[in-house]
Formats: sequence, C-alpha cells, structure tokens
Amino acid sequence: MRLHLFESGSSQDNPNSHSKTIQAEVLNGCGVSGVADTFTDSLRANGIDVVNMGNYRSFDINNTIVIDRSGKTENAKYVAKLLGLNGNQVVRQINKNYFLDVSVIIGKDYNNYFKN
Repeated sequence: MRLHLFESGSSQDNPNSHSKTIQAEVLNGCGVSGVADTFTDSLRANGIDVVNMGNYRSFDINNTIVIDRSGKTENAKYVAKLLGLNGNQVVRQINKNYFLDVSVIIGKDYNNYFKN
C-alpha cells in the first residue's frame, strides 16, 4: 500500500471547491469504542454522506488521517477541515475499486478533535 502525502498550497486543489456530495467512510484505527460514531455524526451534520463505518485493519494508528480515494483532493481537504485536521493529515491513495471519495482513519489522537 502506498500513501502519497498531499502538499498543501497546490494551485490545482482548492478546499472551497469540493463536490456537492462527498461520500466517505469512517474507520476506527485506535480501538476506542464509539469514536467512529462521533466522527460520523459530526460529518453527517455537515452534509457528508457517510456510506460506511467500521474498524480499520489495526488499532495502532497514532494520527488521524483523511485519504483521498477518488483523485478529488479538494473533497479530502474539505473533510479534513470539517474535522479540524491540517493539510499534513491528508494523503492521496487513489483506488478505483472504492466507490467513495474519502476515507477517514481515526487515530489515537482523536481527543484532539472531539472533547467529551
């Protein structure tokens, strides 16, 4: 699996020019029960169509990331902005077998984004 860091400031990707409908999945990569529900609720409240929610393949992810799956990096940057993430947490991993725009992998730093 190869992840490509997206360099912020690129002129071709404007975080304000995202698609009208963004389909996303939210995956728990930290192992804390209920954290994917919290992220999903927040994204849905902001108009993101969360089409899948579940566990990531491991629970040892330290930092939350947003993965661009479709090549429309502006969508991934918009989702990251909604969650309070910075541009360094957006990566590009195009996968034409995924029928969604963005994957959110929740890391152990989730408390930086949502406080109880």
